[in-house]
Amino acid sequence: MSALLDRAEQAVSATAMVRSFSAKLKEVTSGKHSHLVIFKDNEPAAVLIGVKSFQALQDELEDLRAERLAIDRLSTLDEERKQ
Repeated sequence: MSALLDRAEQAVSATAMVRSFSAKLKEVTSGKHSHLVIFKDNEPAAVLIGVKSFQALQDELEDLRAERLAIDRLSTLDEERKQ
């Protein structure tokens, strides 16, 4: 959770987000903020990130899944060779 919020400026209430969506969106797309954490009832409810950041996260997740699959397959192969 603490990793979500590096600075207080990255926190925005849902009400403030509704009132100034265009400005908040521009803050993220321009690079002023890497992300904004949107709070509802004093709890984090959503995170707004730019498309490039989202794609980078998706790519990293895909790489990690492929790595995990490769490790699992190698360990299975090692077990089969031992038999």
